[in-house]
Order: sequence, then structure tokens, then C-alpha cells
Amino acid sequence: MQQASTMNLSARTPFDWVFALLALIGASITWWGYGGSMDIYEKTILVGSSATLILFGWHWKPVRILSLIVAAASLLAIKLYQGQLPNSEHVFWLKFVLSSQSAVMWMSVLFVMATLTYWLALASRSEFAAKVGSGLTWSAATMGLVGLMVRWYESYLISPDVGHIPISNLYEVFILFSIITALLYLFYEERYENRQMGAFVLPVISAAVGFLLWYTFDRQANEIQPLVPALQSYWMKIHVPANFIGYGSFALAAMVAFAYLLVQKGWLATRLPKLEVLDDLMYKSIAVGFGFFTLATILGAMWAAEAWGGYWSWDPKETWALIVWLNYAAWLHMRLVKGLRGTVLAWWALVGLFVTLFAFLGVNMFLSGLHSYGTL
Repeated sequence: MQQASTMNLSARTPFDWVFALLALIGASITWWGYGGSMDIYEKTILVGSSATLILFGWHWKPVRILSLIVAAASLLAIKLYQGQLPNSEHVFWLKFVLSSQSAVMWMSVLFVMATLTYWLALASRSEFAAKVGSGLTWSAATMGLVGLMVRWYESYLISPDVGHIPISNLYEVFILFSIITALLYLFYEERYENRQMGAFVLPVISAAVGFLLWYTFDRQANEIQPLVPALQSYWMKIHVPANFIGYGSFALAAMVAFAYLLVQKGWLATRLPKLEVLDDLMYKSIAVGFGFFTLATILGAMWAAEAWGGYWSWDPKETWALIVWLNYAAWLHMRLVKGLRGTVLAWWALVGLFVTLFAFLGVNMFLSGLHSYGTL
């Protein structure tokens, strides 16, 4: 019924239409200001992403506030730069808050604080602490998105030839992974009206943040680099986000599976949701992740055909992506067709996280191939 009302235009409130108007104004400004340097595919992505944002904002109202704050903060940063990248070291608000690196550091701190707060809430059974954890998670996701938007602009300040959407290397996609996983969790947190799972989902985001900080300070990975030729494609703008919605969903499902196993043994059973709720959340997370990962795999094959002349080359990254896809296809088959439930699927989802982690990071660390531009 809620989905039906989302598509019923007569049921929209004035706030729905104001949000839609603002999204359309933003898309129109982008079209008229930068349309001359965009090809037909990029214009299609712009239109599609604007429509998706509107529908998503209608369905999940917190997205409206999130998108408006991110837009306002990003535009303020652009104004403060005044077209000069060195301003990031001289303007107070850029240096300490709104430059891409500052925003990402704030994101990292807020995610760690959210993790600790959720655990405090779980230990003390404090609803107030749980609400604070949610607020910190929203704030962290907001700063991460601001960081990515400003980084996008900063890349063009370096040079128009260098400018690109910031989802091209491990540093950038770890930020994206953290944001997507957090937003997926926040969506389910509101839908199930339960905040206890934050103590289990946020640690995997904090682990990503830990890697991100190491990668930044040990490898100076935060420096913006020109795209390698294979990545100079509109395919990257749709393949990578779809891929990481899949990764984020699989990570969330694994942490829910871990909670499921604890509750099943009687640990934290009075503090966590019931097994039926955890089972349903685990299933929905994997189903969503599988859908987006399937889409990402198809888009990746099409991108490969354009870049390398073939849809599939058994590159290590492709091979492990297929292993991940088969793993979750089998998981869904056993649940939907065979009716399997409970412990086996929970362990399977948890082990699946390590399979996915190797496909995401291990391939880049230990194997080489056509995707070697993502190595550590």
C-alpha cells in the first residue's frame, strides 16, 4: 500500500512537490551549465538519477533532509573555493570542515562515535543513547556525501582533464561503501523500528573507516589522480554505485546473521530483535544486494566489451565477482525454493562476507589482471 501511494501523484503532499521541484531545479542547472561537456549517456544518467532521487525522497522522507543538507554544504564549499584549490588551506571552513579531506575525516570520527554509542545503548538498554547513535550515523553519512561531492569539484579545479566522479579507486569506494552501508542500515532501522542492530552493523563500517585512515596516512591515497584510460567511461558512473549497493547489503546481512547466531544461543536475546525479525532482515538485505550486484555484473560486462573488446575475460576480479554472485544465488535458491531457514543460512551469510571481502579487496591485494588499477 505504501508503494502504491508513492506512485499516486494525487496523494503527494506540498512538501513532496517542493522537494521534487528543488531536485528538478538542481538537475536543470547542471544540464544548462555543464550539458555542453556531457554526452547522451551522461545526460541520461543525470535525468535518471534525478528521477530516482525524487521517488526515493517521496518513499523515505529523511532522504529529503539529507540531500538538501549535502547540496547546501557542497554549494557553500564551491563558493568558498572561488575557483582556487589552494583556498582549502587558507579558508577556515574549508580547512577544518568542508574540504573533501576534512569532511571525510569528520565522517570517520562520527562513524566510530556512532559505533561506540550503539554499543553503549545495547549494554545499557538506553533508547536515548540509541537515538544519539542514529543521529551520529546520519551525520557521518552526510559528511561522507559532502566529502565526495566536494572532491568531485576539487578534481576539476586541478584540471578539467583530471576531473571525474570520485568512485575510481579504493580510497573513494571505501568512502562510498561506508555511506551506502550506513544508509541501508538506517533505512531498515526505521522500517523495523528497532535500533539495537546498530551495535552490529556499525562495526563493519568502522572497520572500513580504519582501512580508509590507514590507506590515507600510510599511502597518501587521498590525493586526486587522473583516471586511467579504462576508467574514462560513463559506465563507471552506474557500474560502481550498483556494485557497492550490493557489497553494502551483503555486509549488512552478514552482521545481522552474526546477531541471529548470538540470539539463537540465548546471548543478548532480550536486547536484540526476535529471530523472525533478524531472519527477515537478513533475507531482504541479501535479496536487495543480489539484485544490484546482478545489475552491476551485467553493466560491468558491457563496460568490458567497450573497453577491452569482450564481455568476459576470466580476469581475477571478474572470476571472483562470479563466485560472489553464485554464492548468493545459491543462498536465495535454498531459501526461496527449498524453504531453508535458520542457522545454516545465517552461517552461510556470515561466511559470504569473507567471500565478498576477498572479491572486493583481496583480489586487489594478491592478484593482478585487467583491474590492476585498483591495487593497494
